[in-house]
Amino acid sequence: MNFNYKTYDVIVIGAGHAGCEAALASARMGCNTLLLTIDMDKIATMPCSPSIGGMAKGQLVKEIDALGGQMAKITDSSAIQYKTLNTRKGPAVHSTRTQNDKALYSKNMKAAIEKTKHLDLKQAMAKALLLENNMVTGIMDHTGFEYFARAIVIAAGTFLKGMVHIGASKTAAGRAGEFSSVSLAQNLAGIGFNIGRMKTGTPPRIHADYIDFSRFDIHNSDSLPKPFSFSTSHIVNPMLPSFMGHTNKTTHDIIRRNLKYSALYGGHIKGRSARYCPSFEDKIVKFPDRDSHHIILEYEGLDSKEIYASGLGNSLPLEIQYEVVRSVDGLEEARIMRPAYAIEYDFINPLELSPTLETKKIKGLFLAGQINGTSGYEEAGAQGLWAGINAACAVQKRPPFILDRSQAYMGVMVDDLVTKGTREPYRMFTSRAEYRLLLREDNADLRLSRIGYDLGLVDNDTLNFCRKIQDQTQKEIQRFKKTIIKPTQTVNDFLLSKKTNPITTGIKLEQLLKRAQLDYASLKEICPLPLPVLERTGQQVEIQVKYEGYILRQHNEIKKYKDLEKINIPQNFNYSKAHGLSNEIKEKLYQVLPKSLGQASRIDGMTPAAISVLMVAISAFKIKNKA
Repeated sequence: MNFNYKTYDVIVIGAGHAGCEAALASARMGCNTLLLTIDMDKIATMPCSPSIGGMAKGQLVKEIDALGGQMAKITDSSAIQYKTLNTRKGPAVHSTRTQNDKALYSKNMKAAIEKTKHLDLKQAMAKALLLENNMVTGIMDHTGFEYFARAIVIAAGTFLKGMVHIGASKTAAGRAGEFSSVSLAQNLAGIGFNIGRMKTGTPPRIHADYIDFSRFDIHNSDSLPKPFSFSTSHIVNPMLPSFMGHTNKTTHDIIRRNLKYSALYGGHIKGRSARYCPSFEDKIVKFPDRDSHHIILEYEGLDSKEIYASGLGNSLPLEIQYEVVRSVDGLEEARIMRPAYAIEYDFINPLELSPTLETKKIKGLFLAGQINGTSGYEEAGAQGLWAGINAACAVQKRPPFILDRSQAYMGVMVDDLVTKGTREPYRMFTSRAEYRLLLREDNADLRLSRIGYDLGLVDNDTLNFCRKIQDQTQKEIQRFKKTIIKPTQTVNDFLLSKKTNPITTGIKLEQLLKRAQLDYASLKEICPLPLPVLERTGQQVEIQVKYEGYILRQHNEIKKYKDLEKINIPQNFNYSKAHGLSNEIKEKLYQVLPKSLGQASRIDGMTPAAISVLMVAISAFKIKNKA
C-alpha cells in the first residue's frame, strides 16, 4: 500500500525518553518530523523507577538541558522530591536526583510534543523499514501504511521482541500490558544487524494504605531543592518523602527456597542482566553473606496510592512475591497492585554504529536508547538528543554533531558504546568520565550552550546569560589573584571564627579561598564585592580557585588526549597491511573502524605497542598517498 500526503525529513520510532528527545531536537532544528508510538497515552512513561537523575545520570540530564533538550524541564514540572547526592565529596561527583509523579511527567512531555512546530505525533506500530540502495526511504506500519522520510531514528526501548516473565509465565510485551514489536525486530535481523538479547526488570507496586510507614526511616526532600533545568525559576509541586527499610533473614530464606521458580534462575531468560542493578534473586545468590538489603519505598505520584518498592525487583510467581514482600518489617499486610516482572528484549550491538549513532550498514538510519544496549531513562534521553540532532544534520547537510570525552558525559557514553560495544546493559558512572572534574553538573550550560545555540536549540537570552557568568567569573578570579588581604585585627578575628589560622603577613585573597574552612560567600565579610555578581558566578569562582591544580592537570591530560584524536585514520586505510598488529587487533579495528588514533587506542584489547605500530603505518600510508 502506498498512500501518503506527506514526506517527512525525519521519522522517529518510539516515544520513550530517547524518542521524545530525538523528535523534539529534529523538529526544533526545522525538520518536518514524525513521531510514531504504539500508544499515545504512554509517551515518556516511567515503567521502572519513578525518578530522574542520580550519580552520573544527573550530569546527563543537565547536559541534555544545556543543549536545548526537554528532560530537565519536564522533570522539574513533575518532581515531588529533590536530592543532591555526594554532597560530602567534591563538586565533580555532585549529582541531582528527583522522585517524580510519573503520570504528570508523561502528560507534560506529551503536551510539549503536541505544541512543537514541525512535529507530528501519530499512533502506529512500525513493521519494517523501507530501503533503497542501503539507504532508508521510510517505514511501513502494521496496517501496511507507508511513511516516507530521509532519515529515521529507532528508539524502540524494550519493545523489540519484548517478553515479560513472571515465574514460568511469559507474555509477549514491550512493557507489561503493551504490545511487543516483533515484526520490526525480525526486519532488523533480516537486514543483517548483529542482534543480542538483554534483560531488565521492575519491582512490585504496593498499595500505600497497607504499609506501616512508621517501621521505615523517613527521607525528606532537600530543604532547599535545586531545579534540574537551568531555566526553571521555581519548584511547582509539593514535596513527598521516601522511606528506607531492610530485608531480613526470612526474606532471604524465601528466595533461596524458591529460586527454581524464578524466571531468571529457572532457565526461562537468556538475555544479559545489568550487573550494576541486580534483581533481588541476584543479590541473594551473589551476596550470600549479607543479612539484609536496602528497600526504598517511593510514591509514584501526588494522587496515586501506588508505592514503588525499590530493591525488591524479581521474576518470581505472584504468590511467592507476596511471601517475599510480606516478610519485610512494615509490609506484613501489603497488597501488591502490580507484580514485579523481568523483561528481555532485542538490542543491536552498538559497534554497528558510527559516532553519530548512524548505522554503518544503512545510511540515514540512527539508533538511540535501549536498542543500543543501554539502560536508564537518562542514558536514553541523551542518546535520543544525539541521534535526533544528527538525523537533522544529515538531512540539512550540516556537519555531524559529535562531542568528545573531554566535552560531556554523553560524549563519554557514545564513545564507549561505538568503540567498545557492550555485553550487558550499559549504565553511566562518574568513574567512566576521566575528565569529570571539568564535566560537572554546575557548568553543563557553560560548556554546551554555545553548541546548542549553533544548532538552533538554545535561544540568544540563554547564551548571553552563560556568557555573563563566564565573564564575571574570569574577572572575579583575577580580582582574587590580585587582592592582598592584610593581617588586621578584624581579618584575624574573622579567620579564627571560621576555625582557620590567622595571618601574620599580607596574603592574596585567592590563597584564603583555597582554605577548606572558607568559601566565596564568607569572604565578602573581609573583602566586599566592588560590584554585585550572579550567585552562580560565586560558585564557579570558588570551584575554579579551590581546585585550580587539579583542573590544570586535567587540561594537560586533555591536550595529550586531543593530540591522538587529531591523527585521523583514512577511510581506505588497510589494517591487514599494518605489519606488527595481531590478527585479533586487526579484526577489532575492522569491526569498529575508528575515526582517529585516539578512538583506536580505546578499543578493548588495544596495547601501547599496537598503537605505536598503527601510528607508523598511518603516517607511511599518508605519505605514500600524498606522493
